[in-house]
Amino acid sequence: MNKMKRLLSVYHPIAQILILGTALISLTSAMSIPFLAVYLNKHTQLSYAVIGMIVGAGPLAATVGGFIGGILSDRFGRKVLMFGSLCSLAVVFVLLILVTNPFLLFLLSMIRGLATSFFSAVSKALMGDITPQDKRFKLFSTRYLAVNLGYALGPMIGANLGLEGSSIAFQLTGTVYLLYALILLIGFKKCSIVKPGESNGSEDGITIISAVNIIRRDSILLFFILGGISLTIVHGQMSVYLSQYVSEQFEEGVTLFSYLLSVHGFTIVLLQAPITKMLEKYKGLQTITMGSMLFALGEVGFAFSTNEGLLMLSMIVFTIGEILVIPSEYALIDVITPEKVRGTYYGAQEFTQLGGFIGPWLAGLILSSYGGKAMFIAMSGISLFSLLFYAKGWKMYRIKQSSAKHGPPLDDKVCF
Repeated sequence: MNKMKRLLSVYHPIAQILILGTALISLTSAMSIPFLAVYLNKHTQLSYAVIGMIVGAGPLAATVGGFIGGILSDRFGRKVLMFGSLCSLAVVFVLLILVTNPFLLFLLSMIRGLATSFFSAVSKALMGDITPQDKRFKLFSTRYLAVNLGYALGPMIGANLGLEGSSIAFQLTGTVYLLYALILLIGFKKCSIVKPGESNGSEDGITIISAVNIIRRDSILLFFILGGISLTIVHGQMSVYLSQYVSEQFEEGVTLFSYLLSVHGFTIVLLQAPITKMLEKYKGLQTITMGSMLFALGEVGFAFSTNEGLLMLSMIVFTIGEILVIPSEYALIDVITPEKVRGTYYGAQEFTQLGGFIGPWLAGLILSSYGGKAMFIAMSGISLFSLLFYAKGWKMYRIKQSSAKHGPPLDDKVCF
């Protein structure tokens, strides 16, 4: 605890509130959102595919949420949008357990995705505003650690308290969001912010239309985004289809799934730093290739796991793949990004979240039609298939660079 206090003391009080709030929200959300598919399966007559579409509606909305959030924060200010997003999320989590109509559930899931993406994008921008540049990387690393600590401890605590997949977990999450909104509002009133949280009017701002135009004109970026969508189908909402399978196939499956989520979170917390350091000389395609193969191996492991130990081992393999893939996707985009439109390219990269909508729906469809083994094998194949898009995009980039009069030298370590 003292170490955490010393770590946070170097940041602005609002940044401290945001990090601690992130940890608390992740802790309670980990008891509810990963179990939404299980909850709907128990309390409604909806099919696996429909449930997958409902859960995936959140990531679908988040695909454009960052863009919309940026536009709204320009007009209304970051404080207003952050407070409104948290209050909206509090209401949504309560309504999720009161509504059974599939259309309304789909709408609520979309609102949750939009509000979450609004708050995430704007809060990170505000943290950047109030933090010196030389401390921002460490600040965002601390935030990422807080997220994964919450998701590591949340499912385990929920399982021990008997909250996993229950309505109480959703009520608790909604209450925490509301409490967080009030604490943040008090913090805004008591703590001065040099930059009041308004947009700086950067030329790199992105709209939905401009992002679509960027993708349409840049074939290299398009192939990288298609690869990212394919991988996000596999890992973006993995908890949805895994929870549906485990809860049906294993005794005390819901509790087992809680521990699998904790294994996922603890693996990231414990292994992210050493793995990143060990593989820091590798970039882009090499690490994405390794990560995709580990995704595929983990999915095959899920398909043929006959006991809890094998499931946990498969989860560790899958999570290491995630540790490799997520930062590498951004690194690869960074390689092809022109300096003057860096913000636009990173904004366009958010379209990969479309895979978070496709994944639960497709997995649910295969699970209900052909069973769990076929579902996991299909996800394994999609993971490997994504490498074709990345390879094509990188080949085009190499050709473009070799034909240009001036350009950065090719790094062979990033190539196939």
